Amino acid sequence: RGLSFTAQELIGGSLSIVAVGLITWMIFWMGKTARYLKQHLEDGMERAIAVGKGAILTMALIAVGREGLETALFLWAGIEAAGSTTAPIVGAVLGLATAIALGALIYRGAVRINLRVFFQWTGVFLIIVAAGVLSYGIHDLQEAGVLPGLNTLAFDVSDTITPGSVLGTLLKGIFNFSPTTTVLEAVAWVAYVVPTMWLFVRMAFARAPQQAPQHAVSTSA
Repeated sequence: RGLSFTAQELIGGSLSIVAVGLITWMIFWMGKTARYLKQHLEDGMERAIAVGKGAILTMALIAVGREGLETALFLWAGIEAAGSTTAPIVGAVLGLATAIALGALIYRGAVRINLRVFFQWTGVFLIIVAAGVLSYGIHDLQEAGVLPGLNTLAFDVSDTITPGSVLGTLLKGIFNFSPTTTVLEAVAWVAYVVPTMWLFVRMAFARAPQQAPQHAVSTSA
């Protein structure tokens, strides 16, 4: 016997909020290390090499496992939000293929990326995406009856941005945008984006120090 609609929405909303927590942690980790990322990576690799090959393998496994968990939760939230469409799965496959190709090019030296700038603007983008996941999770909890205000809309632009249109599909798939957003969803979106964006920009876009603080390197490794 399958789960009831209420149980499905409750689980979906809860996992979406967990995904937002993990994404937010990753965003601030990027903001903390973006200013001295090169030195951080070099120091970590030097320590791993000094310990032995097993340390390098362990470090790689932990990094891949952590990012894999975050990616799985993130993709799950996107697929649930999209419903029966396969667009998120296709997008995920294309994104992973692009990441693999880009990684291979970087490894071979064919492409050079300023990692500091890359992490800065990736963080800004992810904050907007995470806010959409949070809004979607709030909507699920409203449909489950845990939170009120399901029929109290902040705006309804479904006549302008229809859910089945190309624009509507892109906004839904990337930012979890809903043409019919409730007041509680909108409040949660703003309440997340404003302080999170301010803190991240203040941290990540600050002038890079001459040398990475020793305690920051050790705690982030």
